[in-house]
Amino acid sequence: MKKFGWILLAGLAFSGGLQAQKIEEVLQSVEQHNKALQASAHSMEVAKMEVQTRNNLEDPSVEYSPFYASNVDGMASSELVVTQGFDFPTLYAARNRSGKSQKNVLDRQQQVLRRDILLQAKNLCLDLIRLNQEQQLLAERMKNADALLQLFEKRLKEGDANALEVNKIKMERMKVQTEVAQNNAAHRTALQQLLAMNGNMPLDFAETDYPKVEAIRDYETLYNEVMQSDADLQVAEATVQAASEEVKVNKQNWLPKLEVGYRRNTSVGEKSNGFLVGGSFPLFSNRKKLKIAKAQALSANLQRDNARLQVEAKVQSQFNEMQQLREAMQAYDVPLMHQSLRLLYDAVTAGQLSIIDFYVEADNVYGNLQSYMTLENQYQKLMADIYKNRL
Repeated sequence: MKKFGWILLAGLAFSGGLQAQKIEEVLQSVEQHNKALQASAHSMEVAKMEVQTRNNLEDPSVEYSPFYASNVDGMASSELVVTQGFDFPTLYAARNRSGKSQKNVLDRQQQVLRRDILLQAKNLCLDLIRLNQEQQLLAERMKNADALLQLFEKRLKEGDANALEVNKIKMERMKVQTEVAQNNAAHRTALQQLLAMNGNMPLDFAETDYPKVEAIRDYETLYNEVMQSDADLQVAEATVQAASEEVKVNKQNWLPKLEVGYRRNTSVGEKSNGFLVGGSFPLFSNRKKLKIAKAQALSANLQRDNARLQVEAKVQSQFNEMQQLREAMQAYDVPLMHQSLRLLYDAVTAGQLSIIDFYVEADNVYGNLQSYMTLENQYQKLMADIYKNRL
């Protein structure tokens, strides 16, 4: 078995001794242990340091030149030059503001990654809740099938039932066993993915009830919340601001670079000291940089506008989908379906209903319960996506 398989088995075994966790606790654990988040946080710090280095002073320069003459023994004279170059002072202030804007973009991008990872983990938790609900339903079906098989085998011996009825129950048990195996496989896969997101740290998640979600009645309220809090829009807005600050930096790149220094000359019997002042004009090195910065700013603005359009369209479609799912869920009377199953079971055990008719009716009810579970899971995941910026 591969190393990861051993880790998973160890995590599953150890999780048996853990206290069952809520979704909020699972998300907190994922945020703490997720390797992608940890790697991104370190990369972000590196990127911030790289931004800071843009505004560093140039390295000082030291030059020493000895001179020799044919009529002088040893060194005839020497020159020592120490210089320090720097940009025009206002350029440092502009680059400082630009650096802060770029760091803000990095922070916003980290928030987007964090949100998306936590949303993925929450969706896995919601899938596990659905699978746990299905496990309960399958356990109930297996319990009823076992009881009916015992009853009808007894009746078969007594001559009150036929082999066809007993075989029908056995076939139902095989069907349920297959569904149990499929459910266990899906549950294991989802839990394995969740454990991987948690850095292979053990988790124990056995919830069967979905968390309560705030109902949305008004589209305008939803629209305003999403447009104000959406992390992707905040990244786009921060990118526009950073691009604007970069344009301001490049507008000052025509300013001369300054240089100051100290010069010391020595010759036979004579020494002199002086200062060096100079500068350079960026006639060629600054060529087209401002145009590039303006083009990047225009691109950032267009990307922000496109991001807003995409988010607006998504909000509208999600609101419509939410209403349709809610209406579909309201069409199901879950207590009535469970009551019908109990009545059907009582009727078949009392001999008022044949086993064939029982499974025809029961399969229909079980199918409706499965459909409701699927709808409820879709609704919960949709609401999780709608409220993802609250994570």
